[in-house]
Amino acid sequence: MNATVGDRLLVHGHTVGEGDRSGVIVEVQGRDGGPPYIVRFDDGHTGLVFPGPDAVVVHT
Repeated sequence: MNATVGDRLLVHGHTVGEGDRSGVIVEVQGRDGGPPYIVRFDDGHTGLVFPGPDAVVVHT
């Protein structure tokens, strides 16, 4: 998984009733665009994310 600042991260809900989360990648901390990422989610929360298999990078 590779990303650049400004790409969007979409994390699919993994339990029944849990919705998807998405946000903008504001910092890439891994080498060559790899994780972890600092993500500002659409709900205003910002956090360090190590994306799993339920996550997709949407390139802008």
